[in-house]
Amino acid sequence: MEMTTLGIDLAKSVFQLHGVDAAGAVVLQKKLRRGAVLDFLGKLDPCLIGMEACATSHYWAREITALGHDVRLIPPAYVKPYVKRQKNDMADAEAICEAVTRPNMRFVPIKSEEQQSVLVLHRSRDLLMRQRTMMLNAIRAHLAEFGNIAAQGPRKVVELVTELRSEKPSAVPEFARVGLLALAAQLDSLATAIRDIERQLLAWHRQNPASQRLETIPGVGVITATALAASVPDPSVFKSGRQFAAFLGVRSVSRTDRVPARTATTELVRGQGPPRAHLEDGQRLPATLAGHRRDLGDKARRNDRHPNRGLGKVTHGSQTDPAGHRCHCQQDGAHRLGHDDASRMLPSLSNGLNLPE
Repeated sequence: MEMTTLGIDLAKSVFQLHGVDAAGAVVLQKKLRRGAVLDFLGKLDPCLIGMEACATSHYWAREITALGHDVRLIPPAYVKPYVKRQKNDMADAEAICEAVTRPNMRFVPIKSEEQQSVLVLHRSRDLLMRQRTMMLNAIRAHLAEFGNIAAQGPRKVVELVTELRSEKPSAVPEFARVGLLALAAQLDSLATAIRDIERQLLAWHRQNPASQRLETIPGVGVITATALAASVPDPSVFKSGRQFAAFLGVRSVSRTDRVPARTATTELVRGQGPPRAHLEDGQRLPATLAGHRRDLGDKARRNDRHPNRGLGKVTHGSQTDPAGHRCHCQQDGAHRLGHDDASRMLPSLSNGLNLPE
């Protein structure tokens, strides 16, 4: 029988393949070393190939697509429900082969080499920024041990380093001065590397129309625009701005707490769960007052005489709610369509991709 669907479980060295025919019968179960994968797939007739969207998946998708196959990347979370038995490479390959044929499955757009290169710039810049923060904190802490206190902000630390490099007598011992100057040299190197990466991002931004459109959104600069343009190869995969917000890791929470449907609002929040903000007369209370009322409700539930004692978790708006209101929240799961982490992007960026509301 002719193989129509193939699932591949990617790995560093040994890949597991699972193929079925049009009737769903298993026709191939095979392990291949990394160097033999493309040679083997090049001898097969074009078919549907599924892989998890994990490390190296975009590279293999590009290479296998060049052989004439229809390659689709699936988020690992969507493959897991199809694993029928103990998790191993063979079971994963079978689950991928099953998941790729589902009509309602969500797939990850394949990134080009250019887009992945831009994302490498962002990852590198993020790492260098964290290292720069570490250097600043170390220099500040070491100087404080000798009575040299710097105000908050990187600029103040740089001023102390400048004084340390001067030929004037310093209150810092010579041995400590040598170590601090080494950290200062590393700090200068990091600053230079960060500036070089930002120049490269600016150059790519000026030649990418999608990134330039994103920059027109208030509050969005070159860094965020280039990161989004590279992270989302095909905006048409999102049916609405709600799906795009879920891809970014931003949860959409609808509140209809005694508010007419026409005035119900949808908020984009970054928290791990929906915020339990209190509403009073359709207006949201300040965070401090809402937190105070929540504390009062928790204290009341711990009271033996309280009617909700022993009922476990009490929903918001029950007898412990001083305002006596109820809040009905509805939220999406985090449908991350890809391996890249875009959770730190601004939640208002969906408008720049011309997505339907």
